[in-house]
Amino acid sequence: MPICKHLILASGLLLTSTVGIASQAFSSEQADFRLETVAQGLEHPWSLAFLPDGTSLVTERAGRLRVIRNGQLVDTPVGGLPELVVSGQGGLLDVVLHPDFKNNQTLFLSYAHRNQKGMTTRVARAVFDGNQLTGVDVIFEALPRSGASRHFAGRMEFDREGNLYVAVGDRGEMDRAQDTEDDAGGVHRITTDGRPAPGNPFLDDRRRNDTFFTFGNRNIQGMTIHPETGEIWSHEHGPRGGDEINIIRAGTNYGWPEITYGIDYSGLPITLDTKKEGMAQPLHYWDPSIAPSGIAFYTGDLFPQWQGDLFVGALKMRKLVRLELEGGKVSGEEDLLTELGERIRDVRMGPDGALWLLTDSPRGNVYRMVPVQ
Repeated sequence: MPICKHLILASGLLLTSTVGIASQAFSSEQADFRLETVAQGLEHPWSLAFLPDGTSLVTERAGRLRVIRNGQLVDTPVGGLPELVVSGQGGLLDVVLHPDFKNNQTLFLSYAHRNQKGMTTRVARAVFDGNQLTGVDVIFEALPRSGASRHFAGRMEFDREGNLYVAVGDRGEMDRAQDTEDDAGGVHRITTDGRPAPGNPFLDDRRRNDTFFTFGNRNIQGMTIHPETGEIWSHEHGPRGGDEINIIRAGTNYGWPEITYGIDYSGLPITLDTKKEGMAQPLHYWDPSIAPSGIAFYTGDLFPQWQGDLFVGALKMRKLVRLELEGGKVSGEEDLLTELGERIRDVRMGPDGALWLLTDSPRGNVYRMVPVQ
């Protein structure tokens, strides 16, 4: 079922100017908007979090946690980060706030870590005092380790019960995603102290790790909570084609690599199957691949036309995708910011009603999408 069955519209540039992106107005099917540059010169920014006092935190994959305060990027990075490794696709990855951050100042970081047994994905909990992390405690570590330097995943999201969902990639070793005694290739649901969350689907199954919530996931690079249902939505990279959007449901096998709509990078098939009994079909997929990264539902007031739409960044195709939803299914698709020519790493719904974007480059930017006045 090719992606062309969906409506695809290209964004158009309304105004060309040589004075910078802030003077450019972009047109979408339903709204005109522009980009405000919030911060520049970040080294492969990966994730963004909004603090209650208006401060923002940005991770740089190169191993720095940065602060944007009063609209300015603070020169000195946050101190006290856990030990991590920057290798290939690994480094400092996601940052999410504790649901009660206002009272406990606790946050969570995902990152790559290396020791003599190899590399893996870790999650640490820490307290942020405004400039420094203290009380750093590793609460999750995906095992076994390996020498691979890709597909760490690392996206995280909290549900309404305060459980933390942690995505771990297949580490580029695809068969690990179907092995539930191996932490790679799935979503793990844990409490804020790292224990398996109550009600996890495999708690009574000795053949499967207690923290597993789903498996058969290749490399999830976007996770968000549905504003109405509370379900966790995600997307993941396919190989050459087969990027997927999924709703993360307990105990579900999403099929990788037993089923896929993509092919191997060599051009050869990974499998001839796109469906199998007991394996979930994606809600939506892309072929060819767009390399999705970052995902957010629009819930603000600045763009009432976009209420309930889902926004997805794209690395390979260098665009922002707007998906219209109807009855829990994708009913339309629009490409935005194709003229920007930047890899979109993260997409966040800001408390100010704007969509915030991170661009992935050695000198990446933080943008706000705001209406044209």
